[in-house]
Amino acid sequence: MYSGNGLASRDSWSLRARRLVVAGMLTALLVGGIALVPRVAVTAPPGQDGPWTTFAPMLQPRSESAVTELNGKIYVIGGYPQGRIPSNVVQVYDPATDSWSYGPPFPVPLHHTMAAVVDGTLYVIGGEFEGAGTGRPSQYLDSVYMLDEAADEWVPRAPMPTARSAGGAAVIAGKIYVAGGRPPRGHDFAVYDPAADAWTVLPDLPTARNHLAVGAIDGKVYVAGGRFGPDFNSELTAVLEIYDPATNTWTQGPSMLEPRSGMSSIVANGCLWAMGGERDRTTDSGVFPHTEAFDPRTSTWQRFTPMPTPTHGQIGAAFLDGRIHIPGGAVTMGGDTGSTLHQAYTPELSCR
Repeated sequence: MYSGNGLASRDSWSLRARRLVVAGMLTALLVGGIALVPRVAVTAPPGQDGPWTTFAPMLQPRSESAVTELNGKIYVIGGYPQGRIPSNVVQVYDPATDSWSYGPPFPVPLHHTMAAVVDGTLYVIGGEFEGAGTGRPSQYLDSVYMLDEAADEWVPRAPMPTARSAGGAAVIAGKIYVAGGRPPRGHDFAVYDPAADAWTVLPDLPTARNHLAVGAIDGKVYVAGGRFGPDFNSELTAVLEIYDPATNTWTQGPSMLEPRSGMSSIVANGCLWAMGGERDRTTDSGVFPHTEAFDPRTSTWQRFTPMPTPTHGQIGAAFLDGRIHIPGGAVTMGGDTGSTLHQAYTPELSCR
């Protein structure tokens, strides 16, 4: 268990983990004591632009955060603002009041982490500590934390078999599948069983990549797009690969309509959606406006109404009350333009 300042109270923690927590606290204090910000909420009226809707902005600008939905609320975990200093701030959106508040601070500042929910419990997996704007080398994390809502704190769980960041997560039958990651972990693929608090290494993701789109449809894991190298100038891919747990094998599906990376992605209405992304050489911002969906019934990709403000750098998304929510994200290539935007999209396709 953890105290409110994020220090471990279990003697079983490793020295490495303790150093990460202490360093994280120092980083947080240097950037203004972000873990000590009082829990307040702001509201703003929504705006409508076709299938795209704007809701209350986040409390703090972010990109390279994890986004997910838990018990009817949206969680945005970690990431960084302009300046790219990693954050331990957790921001929580309540659709009932169209407002944001602060959740329990994460134990360490981190970015490029992955989040998933199983049976009403939120898990945060891997990511990067340091790096970005700190001037210090990135440290990939193998850590797994579970949110204890009753105690309002993060609880450590069994670590991943390898440390990695900028992958993607999907949930099937109560287990979390985590695919890809920054080099040299782009092939990594493993599954976490929360009930057993145990990991199993699975067959490699055939195409090593990171900053990809991941989702589960009808008991299979879909992995689309991404990039091969560690930064936004790396070569992109449009490949789609599909894992079937029943056969423990990968197959290849039809490629996306255009190679891209850093998309927000989620499964909604039976389709795999990928929005935004970076390294669009046809625009000044370098950010793709595309709203794209894969329909497993026809094995085809389709493109729909583009994002009003193209963004990249939010890992995941949240599907809530019939809308796909994409809070935050950077508005130019790279991670130095994190925003407080809160855009939501009503899907124009159902794949059921």
